This record gives sequence, C-alpha cells and structure tokens, in this order.
Amino acid sequence: MQNSEAPPTPPTPPTPDIARREGPERRRETLERLDRERDIWLSTSHPRHGPHQVPLWFWWDGRALWMCTGANSATARNALQEPRVRLALPDTADVVLVQGEAECFPARDVPRDAADGFAGKFGWDPRKEEGPFLYLRVTPGTVRAWRGEHELTGRVLMRDGAWVA
Repeated sequence: MQNSEAPPTPPTPPTPDIARREGPERRRETLERLDRERDIWLSTSHPRHGPHQVPLWFWWDGRALWMCTGANSATARNALQEPRVRLALPDTADVVLVQGEAECFPARDVPRDAADGFAGKFGWDPRKEEGPFLYLRVTPGTVRAWRGEHELTGRVLMRDGAWVA
C-alpha cells in the first residue's frame, strides 16, 4: 500500500521589504488609485439572504464612487433595502477598503455629470441601453489602506467622512 499523502508544501519565499508609507503618502496613492483603476468589489447585504459581492466598473468623481448595475439585480435590490456597503479594490497586496452608504439613482434620474463621467471612462452609457439600470453613488465614510502587516497601524485614512491622514 502506497502512502497517499502529498509531499509537504515548500515554505513561501519572503516578500521583499516594502517601505512603510505615512498617512499623507497613503492618502495620495489611494486617491490616485481611485482615479486610475477600473474595477472594484461591491459588497451588499440582504436581511434574509445575507452578503452579496460583485465586481463592478466604477468612476471616482473626486468625492464619491459611481457604479452602475441592472435595476433588477440582487445588488440593486440589496442597496435599495440596505444602503450600507463596502467596497474593495482588487489588489490584496495593496489594500484599499471603503465603507459608505449607497445612494441609488435610476438611469433617467442620475445627475448628468456623473453619468457622463462614467460613460466617458468606459465608453459605455447605460442611459442608452434598453434594459433598466441603476446607478449607485457611494460617498466614503471610512477609507482604509495598507500594504502588508507593517502598515496595519495607521491604516484608517478617513473616518466619519473626514480625512484623518
């Protein structure tokens, strides 16, 4: 009878030392990423069905994140019932987490500058689509950012809607 155990996994190589960023640098780099990046994970919750998480395109207008989803989607239904949401940029080595409340706008009611900004970034305008769409605006209440364990202290950059770093 042969031993069916897998060989031990080799240890993970150490990660290169990354210099610790102070608050102002973290804030600047976080704002740059919000301006530059395309995708974000949006987490909503339903009172009976629990958490729901989806990746969405987003546009940062300098104060809020704008996303768009089908008006009949679980994401839309959840945000309308429970507006408290969490967002995360997709890089786990350079974490950016945002908490806030989603304000929902049917495509016909979305502020024009927001819809134009979203369409300009992606070359897609949900207002011109046949199906119903819902825009979500999330103004950050809390923002956290860190790269590795050495940056856990000081990771809160915004608290109660005010930048602390």
